[in-house]
Amino acid sequence: MGGFAFSWKDVPIVAANPEADWVSRFADEVIAEAERRAPGKPIVCASGLSPSGPIHLGNLREVMTPHLVADEVRRRGHEVEHIISWDDYDRYRKVPVGVAGVDESWAAHIGKPLTSVPAPAGSAYPNWAEHFKAAMIESLAQLGVEYRGISQTQMYTSGAYREQILLAMRERNKIDAVLDRYRTKGRTAGAPQQGKLDEEEAAAAQEAAEGSGAASEDDGTGAAGYYPYKPYCSVCDRDLTTVVSYDDDTTELAYTCQCGHTETIRLSEHNRGKLVWKVDWPMRWAYEGVVFEPSGVDHSSPGSSFQVGGQLVGEVFGGQQPIGPMYAFVGISGMAKMSSSRGGVPTPADALQIMEPPLLRWLYARRRPNQAFKIAFDQEIQRLYDEWDTLGRKVAEDAANPADAAAYSRAVGTAAGPLPVTPHPLPYRTLASIVDITTGDPEQTLRILRDLDPADPVTSLDETRPRLDRAQHWITTQVPVDQRTRVNAEPDATLLAKLDDTERESLRLLLSGLDDHWSLEGLTTLVYGVPKQRLGLPMDVKPTPELKVAQREFFALLYHLLVGRDTGPRLPTLLLAVGPDQVRKLLTP
Repeated sequence: MGGFAFSWKDVPIVAANPEADWVSRFADEVIAEAERRAPGKPIVCASGLSPSGPIHLGNLREVMTPHLVADEVRRRGHEVEHIISWDDYDRYRKVPVGVAGVDESWAAHIGKPLTSVPAPAGSAYPNWAEHFKAAMIESLAQLGVEYRGISQTQMYTSGAYREQILLAMRERNKIDAVLDRYRTKGRTAGAPQQGKLDEEEAAAAQEAAEGSGAASEDDGTGAAGYYPYKPYCSVCDRDLTTVVSYDDDTTELAYTCQCGHTETIRLSEHNRGKLVWKVDWPMRWAYEGVVFEPSGVDHSSPGSSFQVGGQLVGEVFGGQQPIGPMYAFVGISGMAKMSSSRGGVPTPADALQIMEPPLLRWLYARRRPNQAFKIAFDQEIQRLYDEWDTLGRKVAEDAANPADAAAYSRAVGTAAGPLPVTPHPLPYRTLASIVDITTGDPEQTLRILRDLDPADPVTSLDETRPRLDRAQHWITTQVPVDQRTRVNAEPDATLLAKLDDTERESLRLLLSGLDDHWSLEGLTTLVYGVPKQRLGLPMDVKPTPELKVAQREFFALLYHLLVGRDTGPRLPTLLLAVGPDQVRKLLTP
């Protein structure tokens, strides 16, 4: 169990093999497309996020996909900009369930722009949108995502899109005709499927087919004709409005609202409304000159906003559709696809409390956008960290395959440099076991960490942070109390009295070897070696069926005497945590 001296900060960020991974291949396409469209100009990659509620780990793929591609383009020496459009001028659709500080009284704000809705009670932020943007902004900073944020509230209310809005209104018949090509398809076709779906993915696909967020808004069709612009009412501030007439020459627009208000405004001066989503998105592609932007499955079915936008961006706005891979769902340990309209769904901030930023980046970098994957909040996180640490060692030894090495490189740093790492990264499962046993007591934790590897001892808890803190947070928030480890305070006299000669001899061999084996590696050798000694087998013997049975029985005995259960943390770690004096007290017949 040696090797604790290895540190990820000693591993250089390697140059990605252009043929190695999906990021490099998209970067090739993006660079070539940008040169074809506008040689010498900065390359624009884009994401869009709606702060309608908690911005979850599925939404993070909307950001990480263009971030990774933009970062690869930047590594190659090209000028590139990653923009994130905050869709904070979207309508407030419904009151999310389970959000602290929010009750049904917020239903009165349905239909208002997100920036006009009050923040949850007790929030430090001025409105709903800013409240939910804040956690994502902090998470993106931890993840090393470099971007320029664009508030759609600011863009619309400042009049930045005025010419584009007037153009869309002049071309409303053309837009209506394009939309009409897809309306039947959009009603009858669901999201594309990637092979056979399991139960979770089927539920996710159904949710996508029904639409979500801005994608489910009406497309501007009304009894008075087609109008791609929807004003917010100047009285109730909601979008429960219907355009009844528009004059192209004067730009006078008349609307009625469900609140009873009727008004005529001059669109050339009006800044309190927005284009409907299926027109808004392609308008922004043209306005920003976007070359690369991915889209979720819910935007990629026939008649969806991405497909329709591909027609409108050229026919109406004189732009071009971005290169846009469809990205698949992100699940959470068996949960169905997350929806930000439901409270309690894990967010990037939640994930970053239990895992280090490079690990979270790696989960998005190692899978192609169209591959679904899950993020572990359960026991699987320990295996995930083992896999991550193994990959780090392979990269350090130049033994990783090109795709894995490229994904690792993208995880541990960006073109701007490496991300912060834990100086002395011990195995996550070891740290989790230690904080579980010690209930996070710093003195006890440091004592155990010092004993793990005498050749490379931990001298300060800071050396093991932030990984130690992530493991502790995982234990205290994700592991049920009844599954945590509690070391017996007193010997189990009843069990000790019932021991047979074989069991007594096994305990004697273990206790007699404690002093000479008091390290994680030494105790590993000892606990696996006691059954070998008792059976008269050499220490380097390969496991036999008889030996495996003897080891399982011995381990079960130790767990019962130490923690009163059949199983527990790895025994070497458990013994270190309990300490030699208490081990002798609990295991001496």
